[in-house]
Amino acid sequence: MKLTMLGTGNALATECFNTCFILSSEAGNLMTDSGGGNMILHQLKHSGFTLNDIHDIFITHSHIDHLLGLIWVIRIAAQMMNRGDYAGDMNIYSHDEVIPLIYDMAGKLLLPYQYEFIGKRIHLHTMRHNDTLRVIGHDMTFFDIRSERTKQFGFVMDYDGGKKFAYTGDEPCKPSSYDYVRGCEWLMHEAFCLHSQAEIFRPYEKHHSTVKDACETAQKLGVQNLILTHTEDSDLERRKVNYSLEGRNYFGGNIFIPYDLEVMTL
Repeated sequence: MKLTMLGTGNALATECFNTCFILSSEAGNLMTDSGGGNMILHQLKHSGFTLNDIHDIFITHSHIDHLLGLIWVIRIAAQMMNRGDYAGDMNIYSHDEVIPLIYDMAGKLLLPYQYEFIGKRIHLHTMRHNDTLRVIGHDMTFFDIRSERTKQFGFVMDYDGGKKFAYTGDEPCKPSSYDYVRGCEWLMHEAFCLHSQAEIFRPYEKHHSTVKDACETAQKLGVQNLILTHTEDSDLERRKVNYSLEGRNYFGGNIFIPYDLEVMTL
């Protein structure tokens, strides 16, 4: 399994793209979230992917920094399908608050011929809490993270004979999600800022966590490898060093703080 970070920043990041990523297996590629605009097309291009490589997309929730890039992906995919340049179908997965919103945006923003591909070759799938699907050759279980703001799903994916990759969205991992995350080989968790800078960036007002919080959760749940994303970008050049130094005080496993377009083998 390979992980490509298309973006690593939070909603207001300007020095990096909003957090979204691709998981790749021999069976295909799953894109999770889409950023807040057509910069997603730039990130796909510079990561070496084309839309012909993307047939499965998961949208965690309706915040604009996770959803709005999708309308561009659908638009370009529909144009390619219309020209005969897109092989196969596209599947988009989310929950019952996001799927109707995608239909609404597409109906209002796309040209009629583009919209007509929705339901024919662009399929929108409404997932429920604890649903499991076979995606890119692996079992993927969706779960409600119990957000206090906007309904949001995370997921855990099984791979390589029992290993697990978990993504808990852009809020702290709550006790209701612990059973999905416990003992997994990889956890991707948001870390809005350093704990030492919490008074500057005020993550708790935004329902986010600090590096310390994310690392303590990973330590408590027996996670082996922790990936920190959805961060502020005030000191992007030193983000890896600063976040690693703070995180090592609270987590004994491996900590990764990727940059945009960085590729990791899981």
